Amino acid sequence: MKNNINFLSRSVRVGLATAAAASLTIALPTMAQENEEQAKAVEKIAVVGSRAAPRSIGDSPVPIDIIGADELSKSGNTDMLEILKGTVPSLNVHANPISDAATLVRPANLRGLSADSTLILLNGKRRHRSSVIAFLGGGINDGAQGPDISVIPSIALKQVEVLRDGAAAQYGSDAIAGVMNFVLRDDAEGGSISARHGEYYEGDGTTTQISGNVGLPFTDNGFANLSFQYKNADATSRSVQRPDAAAFANAGLDVADPAQIWGSPEVKDDITIFGNVGLDLGDDKEFYMFGNYSERDVRGGFYYRNPTTRPGVYGGVVRNVGGTPSYRPGDDDPAGQDAWDAAPATILVGSLDGLSQQLNCPVVEIGANGLPDATALGSLTAANCFAHNQNIPEGFTPNFGGNITDTSLTIGTKGEIKEGFAEGWFYDISGSVGRNEAQFLIFNTLNSSLGPDTPRDFAPGKYIQLEKSFNFDMVKQFDWDLYDVVNVAGGLEWREESFEVIAGDEASFTNGPLFDQGFSVGSNGFPGFKPSDQGVSTRRNYALYLDTEIPFTEAFLAGVAVRYEDYDSFGSTANFKLSGQFHATDDLNFRGSVSTGFRAPTVGQANVSNVQTNLSSGVLVDSALLPPTNPISASLGGSELEPEESVSYTFGAVYTLGDVFITLDYYNIQVEDRISQSEKINLTEADKEELIAAGVPNVAGLAQVSFFTNDFDTTTTGIDLVANYNADLFGGSSLFSLAYNWNETEVDRFSDITGAFKVKRLEEDLPNHRATATWAQNMESYSFFTRVNYFGEYQGVHVDFDATAITADAAVTVDFEFNYFLSEEITLTAGAQNIFDQDAERIDIPDDVGIPNNNWGGIYYETSPFGINGGYYYLQATYNF
Repeated sequence: MKNNINFLSRSVRVGLATAAAASLTIALPTMAQENEEQAKAVEKIAVVGSRAAPRSIGDSPVPIDIIGADELSKSGNTDMLEILKGTVPSLNVHANPISDAATLVRPANLRGLSADSTLILLNGKRRHRSSVIAFLGGGINDGAQGPDISVIPSIALKQVEVLRDGAAAQYGSDAIAGVMNFVLRDDAEGGSISARHGEYYEGDGTTTQISGNVGLPFTDNGFANLSFQYKNADATSRSVQRPDAAAFANAGLDVADPAQIWGSPEVKDDITIFGNVGLDLGDDKEFYMFGNYSERDVRGGFYYRNPTTRPGVYGGVVRNVGGTPSYRPGDDDPAGQDAWDAAPATILVGSLDGLSQQLNCPVVEIGANGLPDATALGSLTAANCFAHNQNIPEGFTPNFGGNITDTSLTIGTKGEIKEGFAEGWFYDISGSVGRNEAQFLIFNTLNSSLGPDTPRDFAPGKYIQLEKSFNFDMVKQFDWDLYDVVNVAGGLEWREESFEVIAGDEASFTNGPLFDQGFSVGSNGFPGFKPSDQGVSTRRNYALYLDTEIPFTEAFLAGVAVRYEDYDSFGSTANFKLSGQFHATDDLNFRGSVSTGFRAPTVGQANVSNVQTNLSSGVLVDSALLPPTNPISASLGGSELEPEESVSYTFGAVYTLGDVFITLDYYNIQVEDRISQSEKINLTEADKEELIAAGVPNVAGLAQVSFFTNDFDTTTTGIDLVANYNADLFGGSSLFSLAYNWNETEVDRFSDITGAFKVKRLEEDLPNHRATATWAQNMESYSFFTRVNYFGEYQGVHVDFDATAITADAAVTVDFEFNYFLSEEITLTAGAQNIFDQDAERIDIPDDVGIPNNNWGGIYYETSPFGINGGYYYLQATYNF
């Protein structure tokens, strides 16, 4: 049986080479002479690589990192995004506390571009994107909708291949920054099971994880490899009490301490199952199938609702002491927050009968202790009036979360055509379906317009992303009397993408009896989707591609790829890629490429609408995201979305000196008409009247609107340097790695729709300099792994408020893991991430801004590239069989 399995494994590798459009193994080596030698060389590029971090493969016209299963397991973090961040310096991942839907599915940024500018593959096939759109994405990811990488457990992986080059001409939309290919295990025997437990030095974020993998024979000629992971993670808090909440507590109200949480969300019942099946069908043909089922519950914090400064939430009309309405919720306040704070403080009230527009309600003033006058507050009931200070006097803090379910299945066959006009061609035919569902939930909030009858917990609705695809790929080698055979690949792809909105429970969106009095509608913080929002938007596209690599001489290899893609929404696009590699000497290679690319707007970005609560000039306001073709969006500069277009240049060198391996690559990525969420634009009274005429409810409670737009151009330049050294030291084997990335993004064109502060975030939020230095030591009875991480200066931003942004200092963190081999089967592990507990940059708002550091309850700037939680330690036991 082992011979059959080995044959299947070898044919799988050859098959990867044939599926040129669906695999990272498109490059044939220049020095190969025979088919088997070529297959082995392809394996070297796509499969075999040093298990040190990070490791670039040099025998390729474009830079590729290979991260093996052993290295993936050496991380204190169980989140795939965090594992990759520690290995690939040009990848940045933010924790995103209090960030709406981005809390549920965190975006990642390769080479400083948005999360959906990197194409994700699983076993060489396009991975479906998440249903979650990052409405509050920290500037760079505003509106991004990329795949949910976090569902992929490290124990299921054979390796991860990171192609650091524009590749839209080979793989289609989204491959502007590069491609990540997650390769599943294909063992037909053996396996492992492990238990891991850890927590942060602060004593929170306790995480327990059980994971396992087993390889089984699938008949005598195949394999079935199954993996699972089950995890629970407690929330973290890096918060202090807000001054306003502390004042209420001192006045005798029952206010939580802290009232508002900045930290990682709680993750419960995070279960994921992956399967990978292969079967030799004989006659050089194979069947394959792989897929996953994943589900988790997530719950995180929102902003604290102050009971005396939230117009529309606690009441309907703001009254000065004289009783004259001075402010309706959503009105622009040109005097700013300072003038608002200086105005006489009153309670916001509305009539309970919900019929009369004329309010005859008592004025309830705020006393010196910050609380409403008890007698006047009690008189509201007698006057048939109401304010939520009567039933929730201490204020409230919503918890936002949801249930994320992710499923996928790919089935295909590949092999060699032995007769007919296509004799000698290798083919790969596959079909895939992927589905991601986000059921949103919000707790401890209210629908203000329902008055005292409001529920406190709501189910605001669902987003569902469904993608289907069909691929047909072919490849053949031709003898054109050059130095070696020429590899020609071509194929077609058909895809259908749909985005569905399902309405929430009625209480989450209904207009209650106090709506006409100016009370806000819907579950505060995340209003439910109305039945009118419900529906499915669908888009289809097809693509044709041709990809060839030509070994002109022993020293020079050139590649050409062209791709035509047609969408039924915005039309067609054509892209190309030229790449080359030149062997100057046996030890020195030069490589480079030039390519065009594109990123199609997602169906969700083109059609979604949503209401968010965000801070504007220090005040919580409701902001509506509208489709770009909405009349209000159009009047403010919106239009139907078009694809982003890019031009990418890379040039690099690979140098080998004994056991030292060095790669150096320069890149330049120019992106025009980038898609992102616009700046939040303040609504005028005329805008509101137009919204009311269009049937939009709760317009009085809206202060701002935004929409997706192609508004700005960027140029991203950078350098990747990788050096590896292998040696036999200290009685064992040693691997030393150094990786450095310099990355800089400049916004070349923008308008007020994007806004100057967002430009500043795009250019400065991510560190320009990242580096890692790794030492992995293997001995007979133990091993250890240590990594030093350097993060350069970055822009510290808190609550998206430009007045508080600073330049944060560079920082160094250290990770360490020690493994003791108790026996051949049992390994005991102890480790720590950020072992010296390096703090993120503490909030330090300049005195002239006039805002206290803890005004919003945070300790650290949320844009920290290494997170705000500090050191984390863990223990693990693994049994191999």
